Amino acid sequence: MLEDQFFTSHAIAGVWSVALGTTVTYPLDTIKVLIQVGSGSGKQLSPPLVLNRIRSQTGYSGLYSGLGWLTLGRTLGVGARFGVYEILTAFYRDGREDNYVYVSEALMAGMVAGAVESIISSPLELMKLRAQVSSASRVQGSASIVKNTAVAPAFRRLLHGYTPDLKALNHSAGLLSILSNKHPNLNGALQGYPWMMTGSGRPPSVWNVRRPSDIVSLEGWSAWWRGLRAGVVRDSVFGGIFFSSWQFLHRAMLDWKAVGMDPSPRTDEEVGPLPPLSASLAAGFSGIVAAAASHCFDTAKSRAQCIVLPKYVSMERKLLKWKLPGKRFERYTGIHPADRNLLFRGIWLRMGRSGLASFLIVGSYFSALDFLVTSR
Repeated sequence: MLEDQFFTSHAIAGVWSVALGTTVTYPLDTIKVLIQVGSGSGKQLSPPLVLNRIRSQTGYSGLYSGLGWLTLGRTLGVGARFGVYEILTAFYRDGREDNYVYVSEALMAGMVAGAVESIISSPLELMKLRAQVSSASRVQGSASIVKNTAVAPAFRRLLHGYTPDLKALNHSAGLLSILSNKHPNLNGALQGYPWMMTGSGRPPSVWNVRRPSDIVSLEGWSAWWRGLRAGVVRDSVFGGIFFSSWQFLHRAMLDWKAVGMDPSPRTDEEVGPLPPLSASLAAGFSGIVAAAASHCFDTAKSRAQCIVLPKYVSMERKLLKWKLPGKRFERYTGIHPADRNLLFRGIWLRMGRSGLASFLIVGSYFSALDFLVTSR
């Protein structure tokens, strides 16, 4: 009974701390994502420009578009990250008198935990990102969709409520109509092909493919893990550096606390736990360092998830044995060569968001756990 209450207290404190940290820092994440996906080699977006864009399109409430998806993803992902880390470090500590974990061991355990977190949270992160992009984009209203009834069946089947650019569509179909015209309705048949959706051979915009049903029907189930290479590398680097830095700072603070104690403590248990504020500050600093080290992979993942890749394009690439572009390191880590000069866009926003979120998560976790334990 006591073990069940102890587990429940930790679960409640963990969910509360993750939800609080995510909600407080979410506007920074929205601005960071829009800078990452909206910047180009010749276009540099700044936070004021992005903020004005969101305010003009959806108001300040657009800063919280997709908050529910990220909160759920962070709850599952962070829970998996800390759970896997604790399981792995338990094997390292087994048989040691002082219950000590070396920094190198924390690094390896954190990398594995980060990879597990990336796999779990990737689908929810995709929904979050597309909701954020939609908050700063002009989405066609439902009134114009209802008025336009000349939509090919392929569009209605793949994307519910999507209205293509009929002017561009008719123009492209007209250019192709020089082929044999024995078909009774060649123009309409050409317009029914998925690759004619926008009239230019390009897929619909990302804000037209933001619902789960639209993503599955147009892009397939594999779209949930788009950018997984970059995501796994990002979260592995983040988790490894976060836990190793935190372990190093934790060890340093324990040694500082043990100075002057008489008799000299032999184990960490004799030193006693650190104050919650010290642990929170250590976590916040570790989050800043880990975010800086993994940011380029975060940009690569965000830009990959912002691309609509229909199923027929993926199938063609498999049939043609299409190889990923770029150098070997870029292929292995999921970085597109066209994004080489954009990888550090928004790095200060991510460092600030990660540091503040880590500080709030650890601090609110200890506070909530202390409140739950003392109230019982």
